Amino acid sequence: MVSIPQTFEDFFRCYPITMMKEAANKDIANYGGKIFLPQSALHKLTMLNIRYPMLFKLSTTNTNKFTHSGVLEFTADEGRCYLPDWMMNTLNIVAGTVIKIETTDLPQGNFVKLEPQSTDFLEITDPKAVLENALRNFTTLTVGDIIELNYNNHIYQIKILEVKPESSHGGICVIETDLVTDFATPVGYVEPDYEKIKEENEKKKREAALSAPSLKGKGSMARQINYSDILKDASNQATIKFQGSGSKLSGKKVTESVINENKNFEKEEIDLSGPVKQLELPEGYLFFGFPVTPYVDEFEEAERKENENQNNEVYFQGQGQTLRANKKRKDKNKTHIPIKNKVRSPEAIVIDSD
Repeated sequence: MVSIPQTFEDFFRCYPITMMKEAANKDIANYGGKIFLPQSALHKLTMLNIRYPMLFKLSTTNTNKFTHSGVLEFTADEGRCYLPDWMMNTLNIVAGTVIKIETTDLPQGNFVKLEPQSTDFLEITDPKAVLENALRNFTTLTVGDIIELNYNNHIYQIKILEVKPESSHGGICVIETDLVTDFATPVGYVEPDYEKIKEENEKKKREAALSAPSLKGKGSMARQINYSDILKDASNQATIKFQGSGSKLSGKKVTESVINENKNFEKEEIDLSGPVKQLELPEGYLFFGFPVTPYVDEFEEAERKENENQNNEVYFQGQGQTLRANKKRKDKNKTHIPIKNKVRSPEAIVIDSD
């Protein structure tokens, strides 16, 4: 004989979870989809033939609204039930309102479409991961509910727009199921005009290009920094190093204008004292900075000179000889008779036999 499931139905005064006296996890439960029922409700449920998981339909005759939920604990006071704040807002009731709670059956959900109620939700880096973690505290989702998520000490409200499979109950069970989520455009979100943004960026680039000093009559960088004036001042103050006349390779004399031009652009010592002056180079010149003389400590300089003197000392002052033998040997011994002065012996001696 097949047992017919029985229905649990009772009336309770509802209060927000935050008003519970003793509940260790009421802060987490306040952002979930489960309620607290009294111990007597558990006793009645065990006496009935009901399906698991236990799912409930919450409704009120005052506003004719309803929603669905699961049960977290049976630790509420007798005659009372405790609901999350978002659930009381969905039913549009206040603390102490009598609601009807009855068991129900909901299909296993496979799809849900959500609508964030503010654009702040877009600031979350991985919204699907955050939602997946938050839905662990939910047993059911009902179309029209506006649930609340607590992430990084910020409360996000999300409305349930659509669930699948569709049913007359308008809700689904989200326990032990693979749920596909989709997000609608958040409330208050305005799609940016990308064409307008692109035009503004191009306008800024054109304005930046047109504001370049080279296009305002100042010319190149040399004219912008006015370095020619510094060169002229330095040339007038410095001593002229060359006062003679020049000649070209062809033998022609260099004209006075060419000499003056070379004198003006001759590298001179620039006086860095006084106020800071502008820097300008003539056309075709680049400025790579002033010559820098590194600082040398007097003790280091003395040590360097001493090392140079030691390196310059002559370590060998003797007389050197070559390994090559002299072709001519000079015999300085005067006691011997020179070979060239000796009488040459005859080649033959004739003996007279007579």
